[in-house]
Amino acid sequence: MTSTRPAASPLVQIRRLEKHFPIAGSDDVVRAVDGVSFDIRKGETLGLVGESGCGKTTVGRCIVRLIDPSNGAIAFDGRDITNLSGQGLRELRREMQIIFQDPYSSLNPRLSIRSIISEPLEIHRIGTRAERREMVADLLKRVGLDPKYADRYPHEFSGGQRQRIGIARALALKPKFIVCDEPVSALDVSVQAQVINLLEELQDEFGLTYLFISHGLAVVEHISDRVAVMYLGKIVEICPSEELYRDPLHPYTQALLSAIPIPDPTHKRDRIVLHGDVPTPVNPPSGCRFRTRCPIAIDECAAVVPELRELRNGHFAACIRAEGYASASPAD
Repeated sequence: MTSTRPAASPLVQIRRLEKHFPIAGSDDVVRAVDGVSFDIRKGETLGLVGESGCGKTTVGRCIVRLIDPSNGAIAFDGRDITNLSGQGLRELRREMQIIFQDPYSSLNPRLSIRSIISEPLEIHRIGTRAERREMVADLLKRVGLDPKYADRYPHEFSGGQRQRIGIARALALKPKFIVCDEPVSALDVSVQAQVINLLEELQDEFGLTYLFISHGLAVVEHISDRVAVMYLGKIVEICPSEELYRDPLHPYTQALLSAIPIPDPTHKRDRIVLHGDVPTPVNPPSGCRFRTRCPIAIDECAAVVPELRELRNGHFAACIRAEGYASASPAD
C-alpha cells in the first residue's frame, strides 16, 4: 500500500516497552516484549509482523492496557497512559479499542448481537435505550450487515460476519485508535479481502488509526502505510511498507519476505531458509537475538546488542551488518 496521507504527528508513542511474565515456581521470566520503541502516526496503519510467539499481540494488548507493562512508557495523544487505572483507564476505553483474532470466542454466545454491540454504550452511559437501538442498527449497516440480524446470536453467523460484528463493537464508542489483532487470520481468503477492504473504508470514513498485527505478510503489505518487523520480543526493522517489501535491510525480514508465495508458477523466488528453532524468550541469546539463525552472523553479533537505527530516510533496522550502520544515528 502506498500512502497518500500527509505526514502526521504521533498518536501513540511507545518507548522501551517491556512485558515480562513470571514463571510459576521459578525466578525466571518470559521476556515476551523486551525494549520496544516506535510511534504510530495519526491516521496511518502500522503493520506489526513476525513469527508466532514473537510478542506482537502482547505489544498490542499493552498499548490498549488490557495488560500492564512491566517497564517503559506508553503515550496516547500526548498523554502518558502507562500507569492509568480506575476512572482514567475507563475513560481511555472510549478512545482506543481492539478487534480480536477469533471472531467467535471474542463474542459472548449468550448475548444477542444487539446486546454485544450496545454493551460498551451502556457501560459508558451513552444515549437512551431507544437511541442505542438506533446506534446498533447504524453500526450494523456500516459494517455491511442487515440491522434485522440484531436479535440473533453469534452461532447463527459465519466467521466473516462475526468479525464484522466485532468491528461494529469496536466502533461503537467512536475511538481514535484500534488495535487489529490478526483480525483476518481465522477467515477464508475471499472473506479476508472483504474484511480488509471494510477496515480501509472505515478508516477513511472515521479518520481511524490502526495497529494491524498479523503474520500474513501479503495482507500487511496491502493495508499498511508502514511496517514494523518483530523477532523474539524486539523490533528489528521498521519503514514504509513499499520500501520494506522492495528492499528490506535486516536478514530476518529478508528471510520472511522470501517465503511469500508468488502467484506465477513460472517464476521462482530465491528462498532464504532459516535453520534451527526460535530461541526461548526465557533465556534469549546474547547480543543480537537473531544471530543463532542468521545466515550472515559474525562473532561480534554475540557481543553487541544492535540498536534500531535509521539507515536510510525513515528506514530503521537493528543489525550491525546492515548497510550504513556505522554512520547511522539513533532512532530515539
